[in-house]
Amino acid sequence: MSQKVLLNAKAINIILHRLACQLIEKYNDFSNTVLIGLQPRGIYLADRLAKILTEHYKVKNIKVGHLDITFFRDDFRRSGKPLEANATKINFLVEDKNIVFIDDVLYTGRSIRAALTAIQSFGRPNEIELLTLIDRRFSRHLPIQPDYTGRQVDVINNEKVKVNWKERDNEDSVYLIEK
Repeated sequence: MSQKVLLNAKAINIILHRLACQLIEKYNDFSNTVLIGLQPRGIYLADRLAKILTEHYKVKNIKVGHLDITFFRDDFRRSGKPLEANATKINFLVEDKNIVFIDDVLYTGRSIRAALTAIQSFGRPNEIELLTLIDRRFSRHLPIQPDYTGRQVDVINNEKVKVNWKERDNEDSVYLIEK
C-alpha cells in the first residue's frame, strides 16, 4: 500500500480561507445561513470554517451543526459489523434557512443523499448547498455536485482519498492511498 500527499497543512489552510471567502461572497452576514458538518469527518471541516469566518473575517453569529446520517444511508444494512451512530447536534431551527452541508470528501454522493433525507427531520430549509474539501469527480453513483470545492481529484476506484485533521489525527493532510 503506497500513499502520496495531495495536500499538506499549508495548502489546506489556503483552501479553507478561499472557501470561507466564497461563503462570505454569497451570504455576507450569515443571518439566515447555517453550516452543517456531516458526521463523522465533515464536522472538523465545518468547525474549522466557522472558526476562520469568526476569527479572521469577523463574521458574527455563525450557526454550526453536526448531522449524523448513519441510519439514513441506503447501504447501512450491508455492513457485517455493528453500526456506531454519531451525535447529531443541531440546536437551532433550519426552517426557511439556507443550509451549507459540509463534508471532507465527495465520493459516490450517497452520504449527501442521506443528509438530504436526515435534515427533513429538523424542518424545511429554504436552500441547501454543498461544500467539500475534496471532490472525487468521476466516482458518482448519484447526480450530486458540490457548490464549493477545495480541490478536485481524479482517482481510480482502487485508490482512496484520506483526509487527516489536526483535531483528530494530529496533522492536517490529504493522502491518496493505493490499496
